[in-house]
Amino acid sequence: MADTMQDTTQTCSTSCAEDSSIPFAFDLRTLAYSALAILLLPRLATLVFLPILSRIVGGTLGWYLKRASSGRRAHLLSLMKLDQERFRDERLRIRKPGDKDDKLANVDPGSASANAGEGWCGVVGFLHPFCNAGGGGERVLWAAIRATQLRYPDALCVVYTGDHDVEKEAMIAKVKNRFNIHLHSPTIAFVYLSTRHLVVASTWPRFTLLGQSLGSIIMAWDAFHLVVPDIFIDTMGYAFALGFCRLLFRRVPTCAYVHYPTISTDMLESLDPSSPLGSRGVNAGQGTGLRGAAKKAYWHLFAALYTRVGATIDVVMTNSSWTQAHIQKLWGPHRKTDATNPIAVVFPPVAVTELEEKIDVSPASEAQREKILLLIAQFRPEKDHQSIIQSFAKFVKSGTLASRGARLVLVGSVRDDGDSKRVYQLRLLANELNVKDSVEFHLNASWPEILEWLRKSSVGVNGMWNEHFGIGVVEYQAAGLISVVHASGGPKMDIVVDVDGEPTGFHANDVDEFAEAFEKALSLPDPAAMRQRAQISARRFTEEEFARKWTAQMERLVGMLR
Repeated sequence: MADTMQDTTQTCSTSCAEDSSIPFAFDLRTLAYSALAILLLPRLATLVFLPILSRIVGGTLGWYLKRASSGRRAHLLSLMKLDQERFRDERLRIRKPGDKDDKLANVDPGSASANAGEGWCGVVGFLHPFCNAGGGGERVLWAAIRATQLRYPDALCVVYTGDHDVEKEAMIAKVKNRFNIHLHSPTIAFVYLSTRHLVVASTWPRFTLLGQSLGSIIMAWDAFHLVVPDIFIDTMGYAFALGFCRLLFRRVPTCAYVHYPTISTDMLESLDPSSPLGSRGVNAGQGTGLRGAAKKAYWHLFAALYTRVGATIDVVMTNSSWTQAHIQKLWGPHRKTDATNPIAVVFPPVAVTELEEKIDVSPASEAQREKILLLIAQFRPEKDHQSIIQSFAKFVKSGTLASRGARLVLVGSVRDDGDSKRVYQLRLLANELNVKDSVEFHLNASWPEILEWLRKSSVGVNGMWNEHFGIGVVEYQAAGLISVVHASGGPKMDIVVDVDGEPTGFHANDVDEFAEAFEKALSLPDPAAMRQRAQISARRFTEEEFARKWTAQMERLVGMLR
């Protein structure tokens, strides 16, 4: 009896122990699965739910924008057809044999199929809110539109601009006068943005990069609310606007022509005062201390966002090898289309052919050259006019034979009050350095005026550090000027390079080196030989070559619509 009770007790204890362990084990598994779910949920949301949600929201907003802008789009296309009919009657009278248009009309697209998108008649949107600025970036815009018009004569080119004070015909006339680019009026339209101020640096005194990028997204919404294009092209560097387009319109191909990366590895490195670039740029050496650490973190975070957005762009063109290297480093590893549409260097168009035709470069033409050092550049801070004036003053004070009677001529466009104040400060600087009578300013000069300065000047100057390309430097070479440029960026890597092992100009890093280079350039025993080599070097950057490469990229974009 006792044994039976003991067995029963043991059996009961064992059974109870087993029963009690089941809920305990179950609780551990549940807890483990719950913890794993909590850990994986954010990742799962990032990988699955957020993309699905963004597509739904983006698609809905895109549908709304297409519907809201459909009336304006139809109206613009209708006006284009009417203007085209009027133009056809006068075409033979307007287009004379030998015009520049005839040269570009025969451009072979090169690597792309000559029949790609033949007869395509869609809408190409060009985001360029400062199209009236009159600089090198604007030359690219108008040359790109002209090449697009010639390749796709039935397509409508829409320019999204914030220049409300200039109407279409006045803009086209200015383009012809400033750049000698002849646009076809019927197939170009301007739509006017009301949010351009959101991409101006002064609007965002703090967190400027992020603020301007957010502003570009709002500006893109403004643009799409006016007209939704079939192809969307940014020619000013608003990568976030292109990313926003991809979110709204999955089937609209996007294209970026990058003059300068919004943020680059050079910028990140310049924050460190101990790095080779720690003395360059407006934020040089500012990465120290608590505030510097915060700035570094902010810039690296922004670079990550910039990389993510840039990787979504279908077709990417850069204006130089320097820009390509930086964009490739940021966007290249993450671009899914990099194998089929690699980041291409498309050098900006320069009026090389016209300059060669209008400006004689030979030993006989040396008599027409004066001791003029010519700087063609917009009056922006990064162009560093101040250092060039200081270099010139140092050169003049040297009292050498080459410096006697030398003049510095500054030619450039003025965009706003900020540029006007900058010119005023530069005039004061020239006065303080006692070279006021030897420094001249010519603002918003026309193309004929620029031609005249190129014809009679001897030296062409560019002082910008890490100039992304340097259209003005190519103009110097095509006109036979001896270039003195900063030893960085496009001028060093792509333009002022040796021809047949002989130099085509000089490189300099600081005020002293520029002054020495001025002396060398105006003391050459045979300047005509270097001028002719420079002209040969410039032939790589013709308008025809730009049109050929741009057309090839446009055909890729049109092909993505099929």
